[in-house]
Amino acid sequence: MDPQAFIRLSIGSLGLRIPETTLNSIKPGIHYSPTCEIRLRGFPVQTTTVPLISSPETTPDIHSIASSFYLEDSDVKALLTPGCFYSSHACLEIIVFTGKKGSHCGVAVKRQQIGTFKLDVAPEWGEGKPVILFSGWIGIGKNKQESGKPGAELHLRIKLDPDPRYVFQFEDLTTISPQIVQLQGSVKQPIFSCKFSRDRGTHTDPLSSYWSNAVDSSDIELERRERKGWKVKIHDLSGSAVAAAFITTPFVPSTGCDWVAKSNPGAWLIVRPDACRPESWQPWGKLEAWRERGIRDAICCRFHLLSDSQEGSGDVLMSEILMSAEKGGEFFIDTDRQMRTTPIPSPQSSGDFSGLGPGGVGGFVMSCRVQGEGKSSKPLVQLAMRYVTCVEDAAIFMALAAAVDLSIEACKPFRRKLRRGSHRSF
Repeated sequence: MDPQAFIRLSIGSLGLRIPETTLNSIKPGIHYSPTCEIRLRGFPVQTTTVPLISSPETTPDIHSIASSFYLEDSDVKALLTPGCFYSSHACLEIIVFTGKKGSHCGVAVKRQQIGTFKLDVAPEWGEGKPVILFSGWIGIGKNKQESGKPGAELHLRIKLDPDPRYVFQFEDLTTISPQIVQLQGSVKQPIFSCKFSRDRGTHTDPLSSYWSNAVDSSDIELERRERKGWKVKIHDLSGSAVAAAFITTPFVPSTGCDWVAKSNPGAWLIVRPDACRPESWQPWGKLEAWRERGIRDAICCRFHLLSDSQEGSGDVLMSEILMSAEKGGEFFIDTDRQMRTTPIPSPQSSGDFSGLGPGGVGGFVMSCRVQGEGKSSKPLVQLAMRYVTCVEDAAIFMALAAAVDLSIEACKPFRRKLRRGSHRSF
């Protein structure tokens, strides 16, 4: 499998030194806890806090990451190309404020801008080599004073690292058991097949031992009141099952409503073949999903890694993502964006996933983009190359992606039973 080229732009080691004169000029009502907006053209604005540094001898941790952007080759080319509405190359811009917007005595108070740091996008961004673009202290803002007194100083470390990824796509709806291909430019290479079923399992199916004991024997009007028995198996090109996902906690409406609520989420178990016991499966992760009601409904997916063979024992939260019920969205595991510091064990104990600690590589692990309810969803999956050392490592994430995609449909509102005399039909 050949990866696609991506680069990771990381901004970290943030710290702010403020002279007393600047601190004294802060308007009343603003809680002084500095924040910054990190802007890069074509990407969503990222906001993070900036620690105050009081001692001149103190330097922020060089391994801390506050923000990351992931760029493809096409992104770098777009940033280097002048457009109709801008005449120069793009820049990374970091705007530092006194704190969050708030109020004082019931009157809204705006943030005060301390200063701005800018770094132009340069051709070296597209060379695919690790490079430190900036590291150290720099004066920012208006207080590089005529009096000669120092103004506010920002400490930061900006680094580029190659971050190659494998990109996969389900060629059709998950529910019709599509082929899964790897994308490399315009080339599509078949890697897996996906087998979806609503069967309860049989005595000859090794997965059947995991089905929920709460399932009753009646399937009458099943989809009207609960969604259960959904199962996805991922097969390699030889036809061997290399990963699977199946519902262990049915998706059912909560008391007094017709949707799956956070108080009683549906759940999937993500499993891999047990190397010690042929024809057996070993749990690897658990995905919970529910519907968040609002002006625009959202689907929340929460993923735990299971460290042992016992579901629910020693599990580690790795991701909790809200996606639009109507439009879909992106589920991801990323230690920078979610501030995780826990290592991810390799699905087959074949890869080294130990680099996710504070001093390790960390960063992006996987993402899965899916469509909203009732739309033709063909999940697009990206995996960081450094966490995939064999086909089985990739397969387990395909099973997770399939479970995320199916959770969008599993969390749709349930139809209520009709009262007598109603003329509507389902």
